[in-house]
Formats: sequence, structure tokens, C-alpha cells
Amino acid sequence: METRVAVIGIIVKETDSAGRLNALLHEYGSYIIGRMGVPYKERGINIVSIAIDAPNDIISALTGKIGKLPGISVKTAYAPV
Repeated sequence: METRVAVIGIIVKETDSAGRLNALLHEYGSYIIGRMGVPYKERGINIVSIAIDAPNDIISALTGKIGKLPGISVKTAYAPV
């Protein structure tokens, strides 16, 4: 199956959702190339970036599940095909 490389940007406003977010990232861990989290205490948010190499439907499924978590925003940028 053909895969794509993408970067998923996540803003966590509700820390109560962080546990579920981490569980989802663990579930899809075999596709994740790398992960970086940066707390931004002055704004009360956490910024997470995920580099992923996966089939399109896997990336969409992951970002869809993340986007349904309360207090979390997600956007994806794909590498050129």
C-alpha cells in the first residue's frame, strides 16, 4: 500500500484530553516517525507536532479521532507526492 509523509500539528487547550491523545498516538505508533511536544505555559496550551509515514486512510483516521477530542485542534500538512 502506498504511504505518504505528513506533519500533524496539534494544539492542546484541555489537558484533560491529553491522556486520550497519548493513547491514540500510541495506537498509531508504528506509523509515527517522530514526535515533539512543547508546553506554552504563558498561553496555557501545549503544541505537539507529529511526523508520520502512513497510508492516506490511516492519517485521516488518526487526525479525525484527534479532532473529536474536546479542547484539541489538529491540522495536517502533506509532503508533495
